[in-house]
Amino acid sequence: MRIALLGGTGDIGEGLAVRWGRDTDHELLVGSRDPERARAAADDYAETVADAGGDATVKGFDNAMAADRADVVVLAVPPYHVADTVEAVESTLDADDVVVTPAAGMKREDDGFHYHPPSAGSVTALVRDAVPEVVPVVGAFHNLAAGRLADLSQELGIDTLVLADDEDAAATVSRLAEEIEGLRALSAGALSNAAEVESLTPLLINVATNNDDLHDLGVRFD
Repeated sequence: MRIALLGGTGDIGEGLAVRWGRDTDHELLVGSRDPERARAAADDYAETVADAGGDATVKGFDNAMAADRADVVVLAVPPYHVADTVEAVESTLDADDVVVTPAAGMKREDDGFHYHPPSAGSVTALVRDAVPEVVPVVGAFHNLAAGRLADLSQELGIDTLVLADDEDAAATVSRLAEEIEGLRALSAGALSNAAEVESLTPLLINVATNNDDLHDLGVRFD
């Protein structure tokens, strides 16, 4: 399977790329508005995987080209870039693709981080409204600490919550998530539940910030 990580030069893109690169044989396509930057990141990720004993196929393209070649498209961009990124690639998307969004709207104030959704109600809803109607959207990977994900020396042992209205798309993304060693996928229901899931991200950041022994915090539901 080909997985595109749009905005994949950022933290969450790096983490997913090196984990999938080490733990699976999927072809990884790093996307960026700057294809040279994407190619440089792809080379770095492949080297990181090789240092960990893996052998990843990682290539860099501009976002539209990465999306056009992929089966699963992960919007690994900050929430305020999601709409622009979808607009730039929507002509490459069709019903055979799955679009995944891990972004959560937040704002930082003096007392910590707070959930700050867009007018659509959640970033996931914003993506659902932006992509072509025939393209299934899945919310996943919202609450993962990017630093922990990118550090292949760290065991995960955590969960990711998966949101979808399309059962087949949910199954595809859940399978991809669980191919990452130490990551378990749990269904959180329909896309309409996205705000509840996204709002966990600022909570986890606040807990990690205020407790010295909980850096790069994750969640496990037992």
